[in-house]
Amino acid sequence: MAIDWLTYDDFAGREGERFELAVGEGRAVGLVLVEATEGTEPGGRGPEGQERRQFSLVFRGQADLPQGTYRLTNPDLGDLDVFLVPIARDGDLTRYEAAFA
Repeated sequence: MAIDWLTYDDFAGREGERFELAVGEGRAVGLVLVEATEGTEPGGRGPEGQERRQFSLVFRGQADLPQGTYRLTNPDLGDLDVFLVPIARDGDLTRYEAAFA
């Protein structure tokens, strides 16, 4: 399933699921979705005029990557290009956030 317009509902209840993050040259690392949070503020309009509220996702994994756009792959959601920002270190793991307005 390809998703062109992501919403909180696409990720609600998926905490603990693994996403593969492409890091180049056929390499991928695993990230786990640890938190999906929906805000109260309205976000932008989608390609067909649909609305969503702002939301954020927090992933955790052993990658040590700078902020940037990465391709995440999930068996149910397919390939997703997401802008990730490293927000914290948990020992050997890094937490990354993706925010959607």
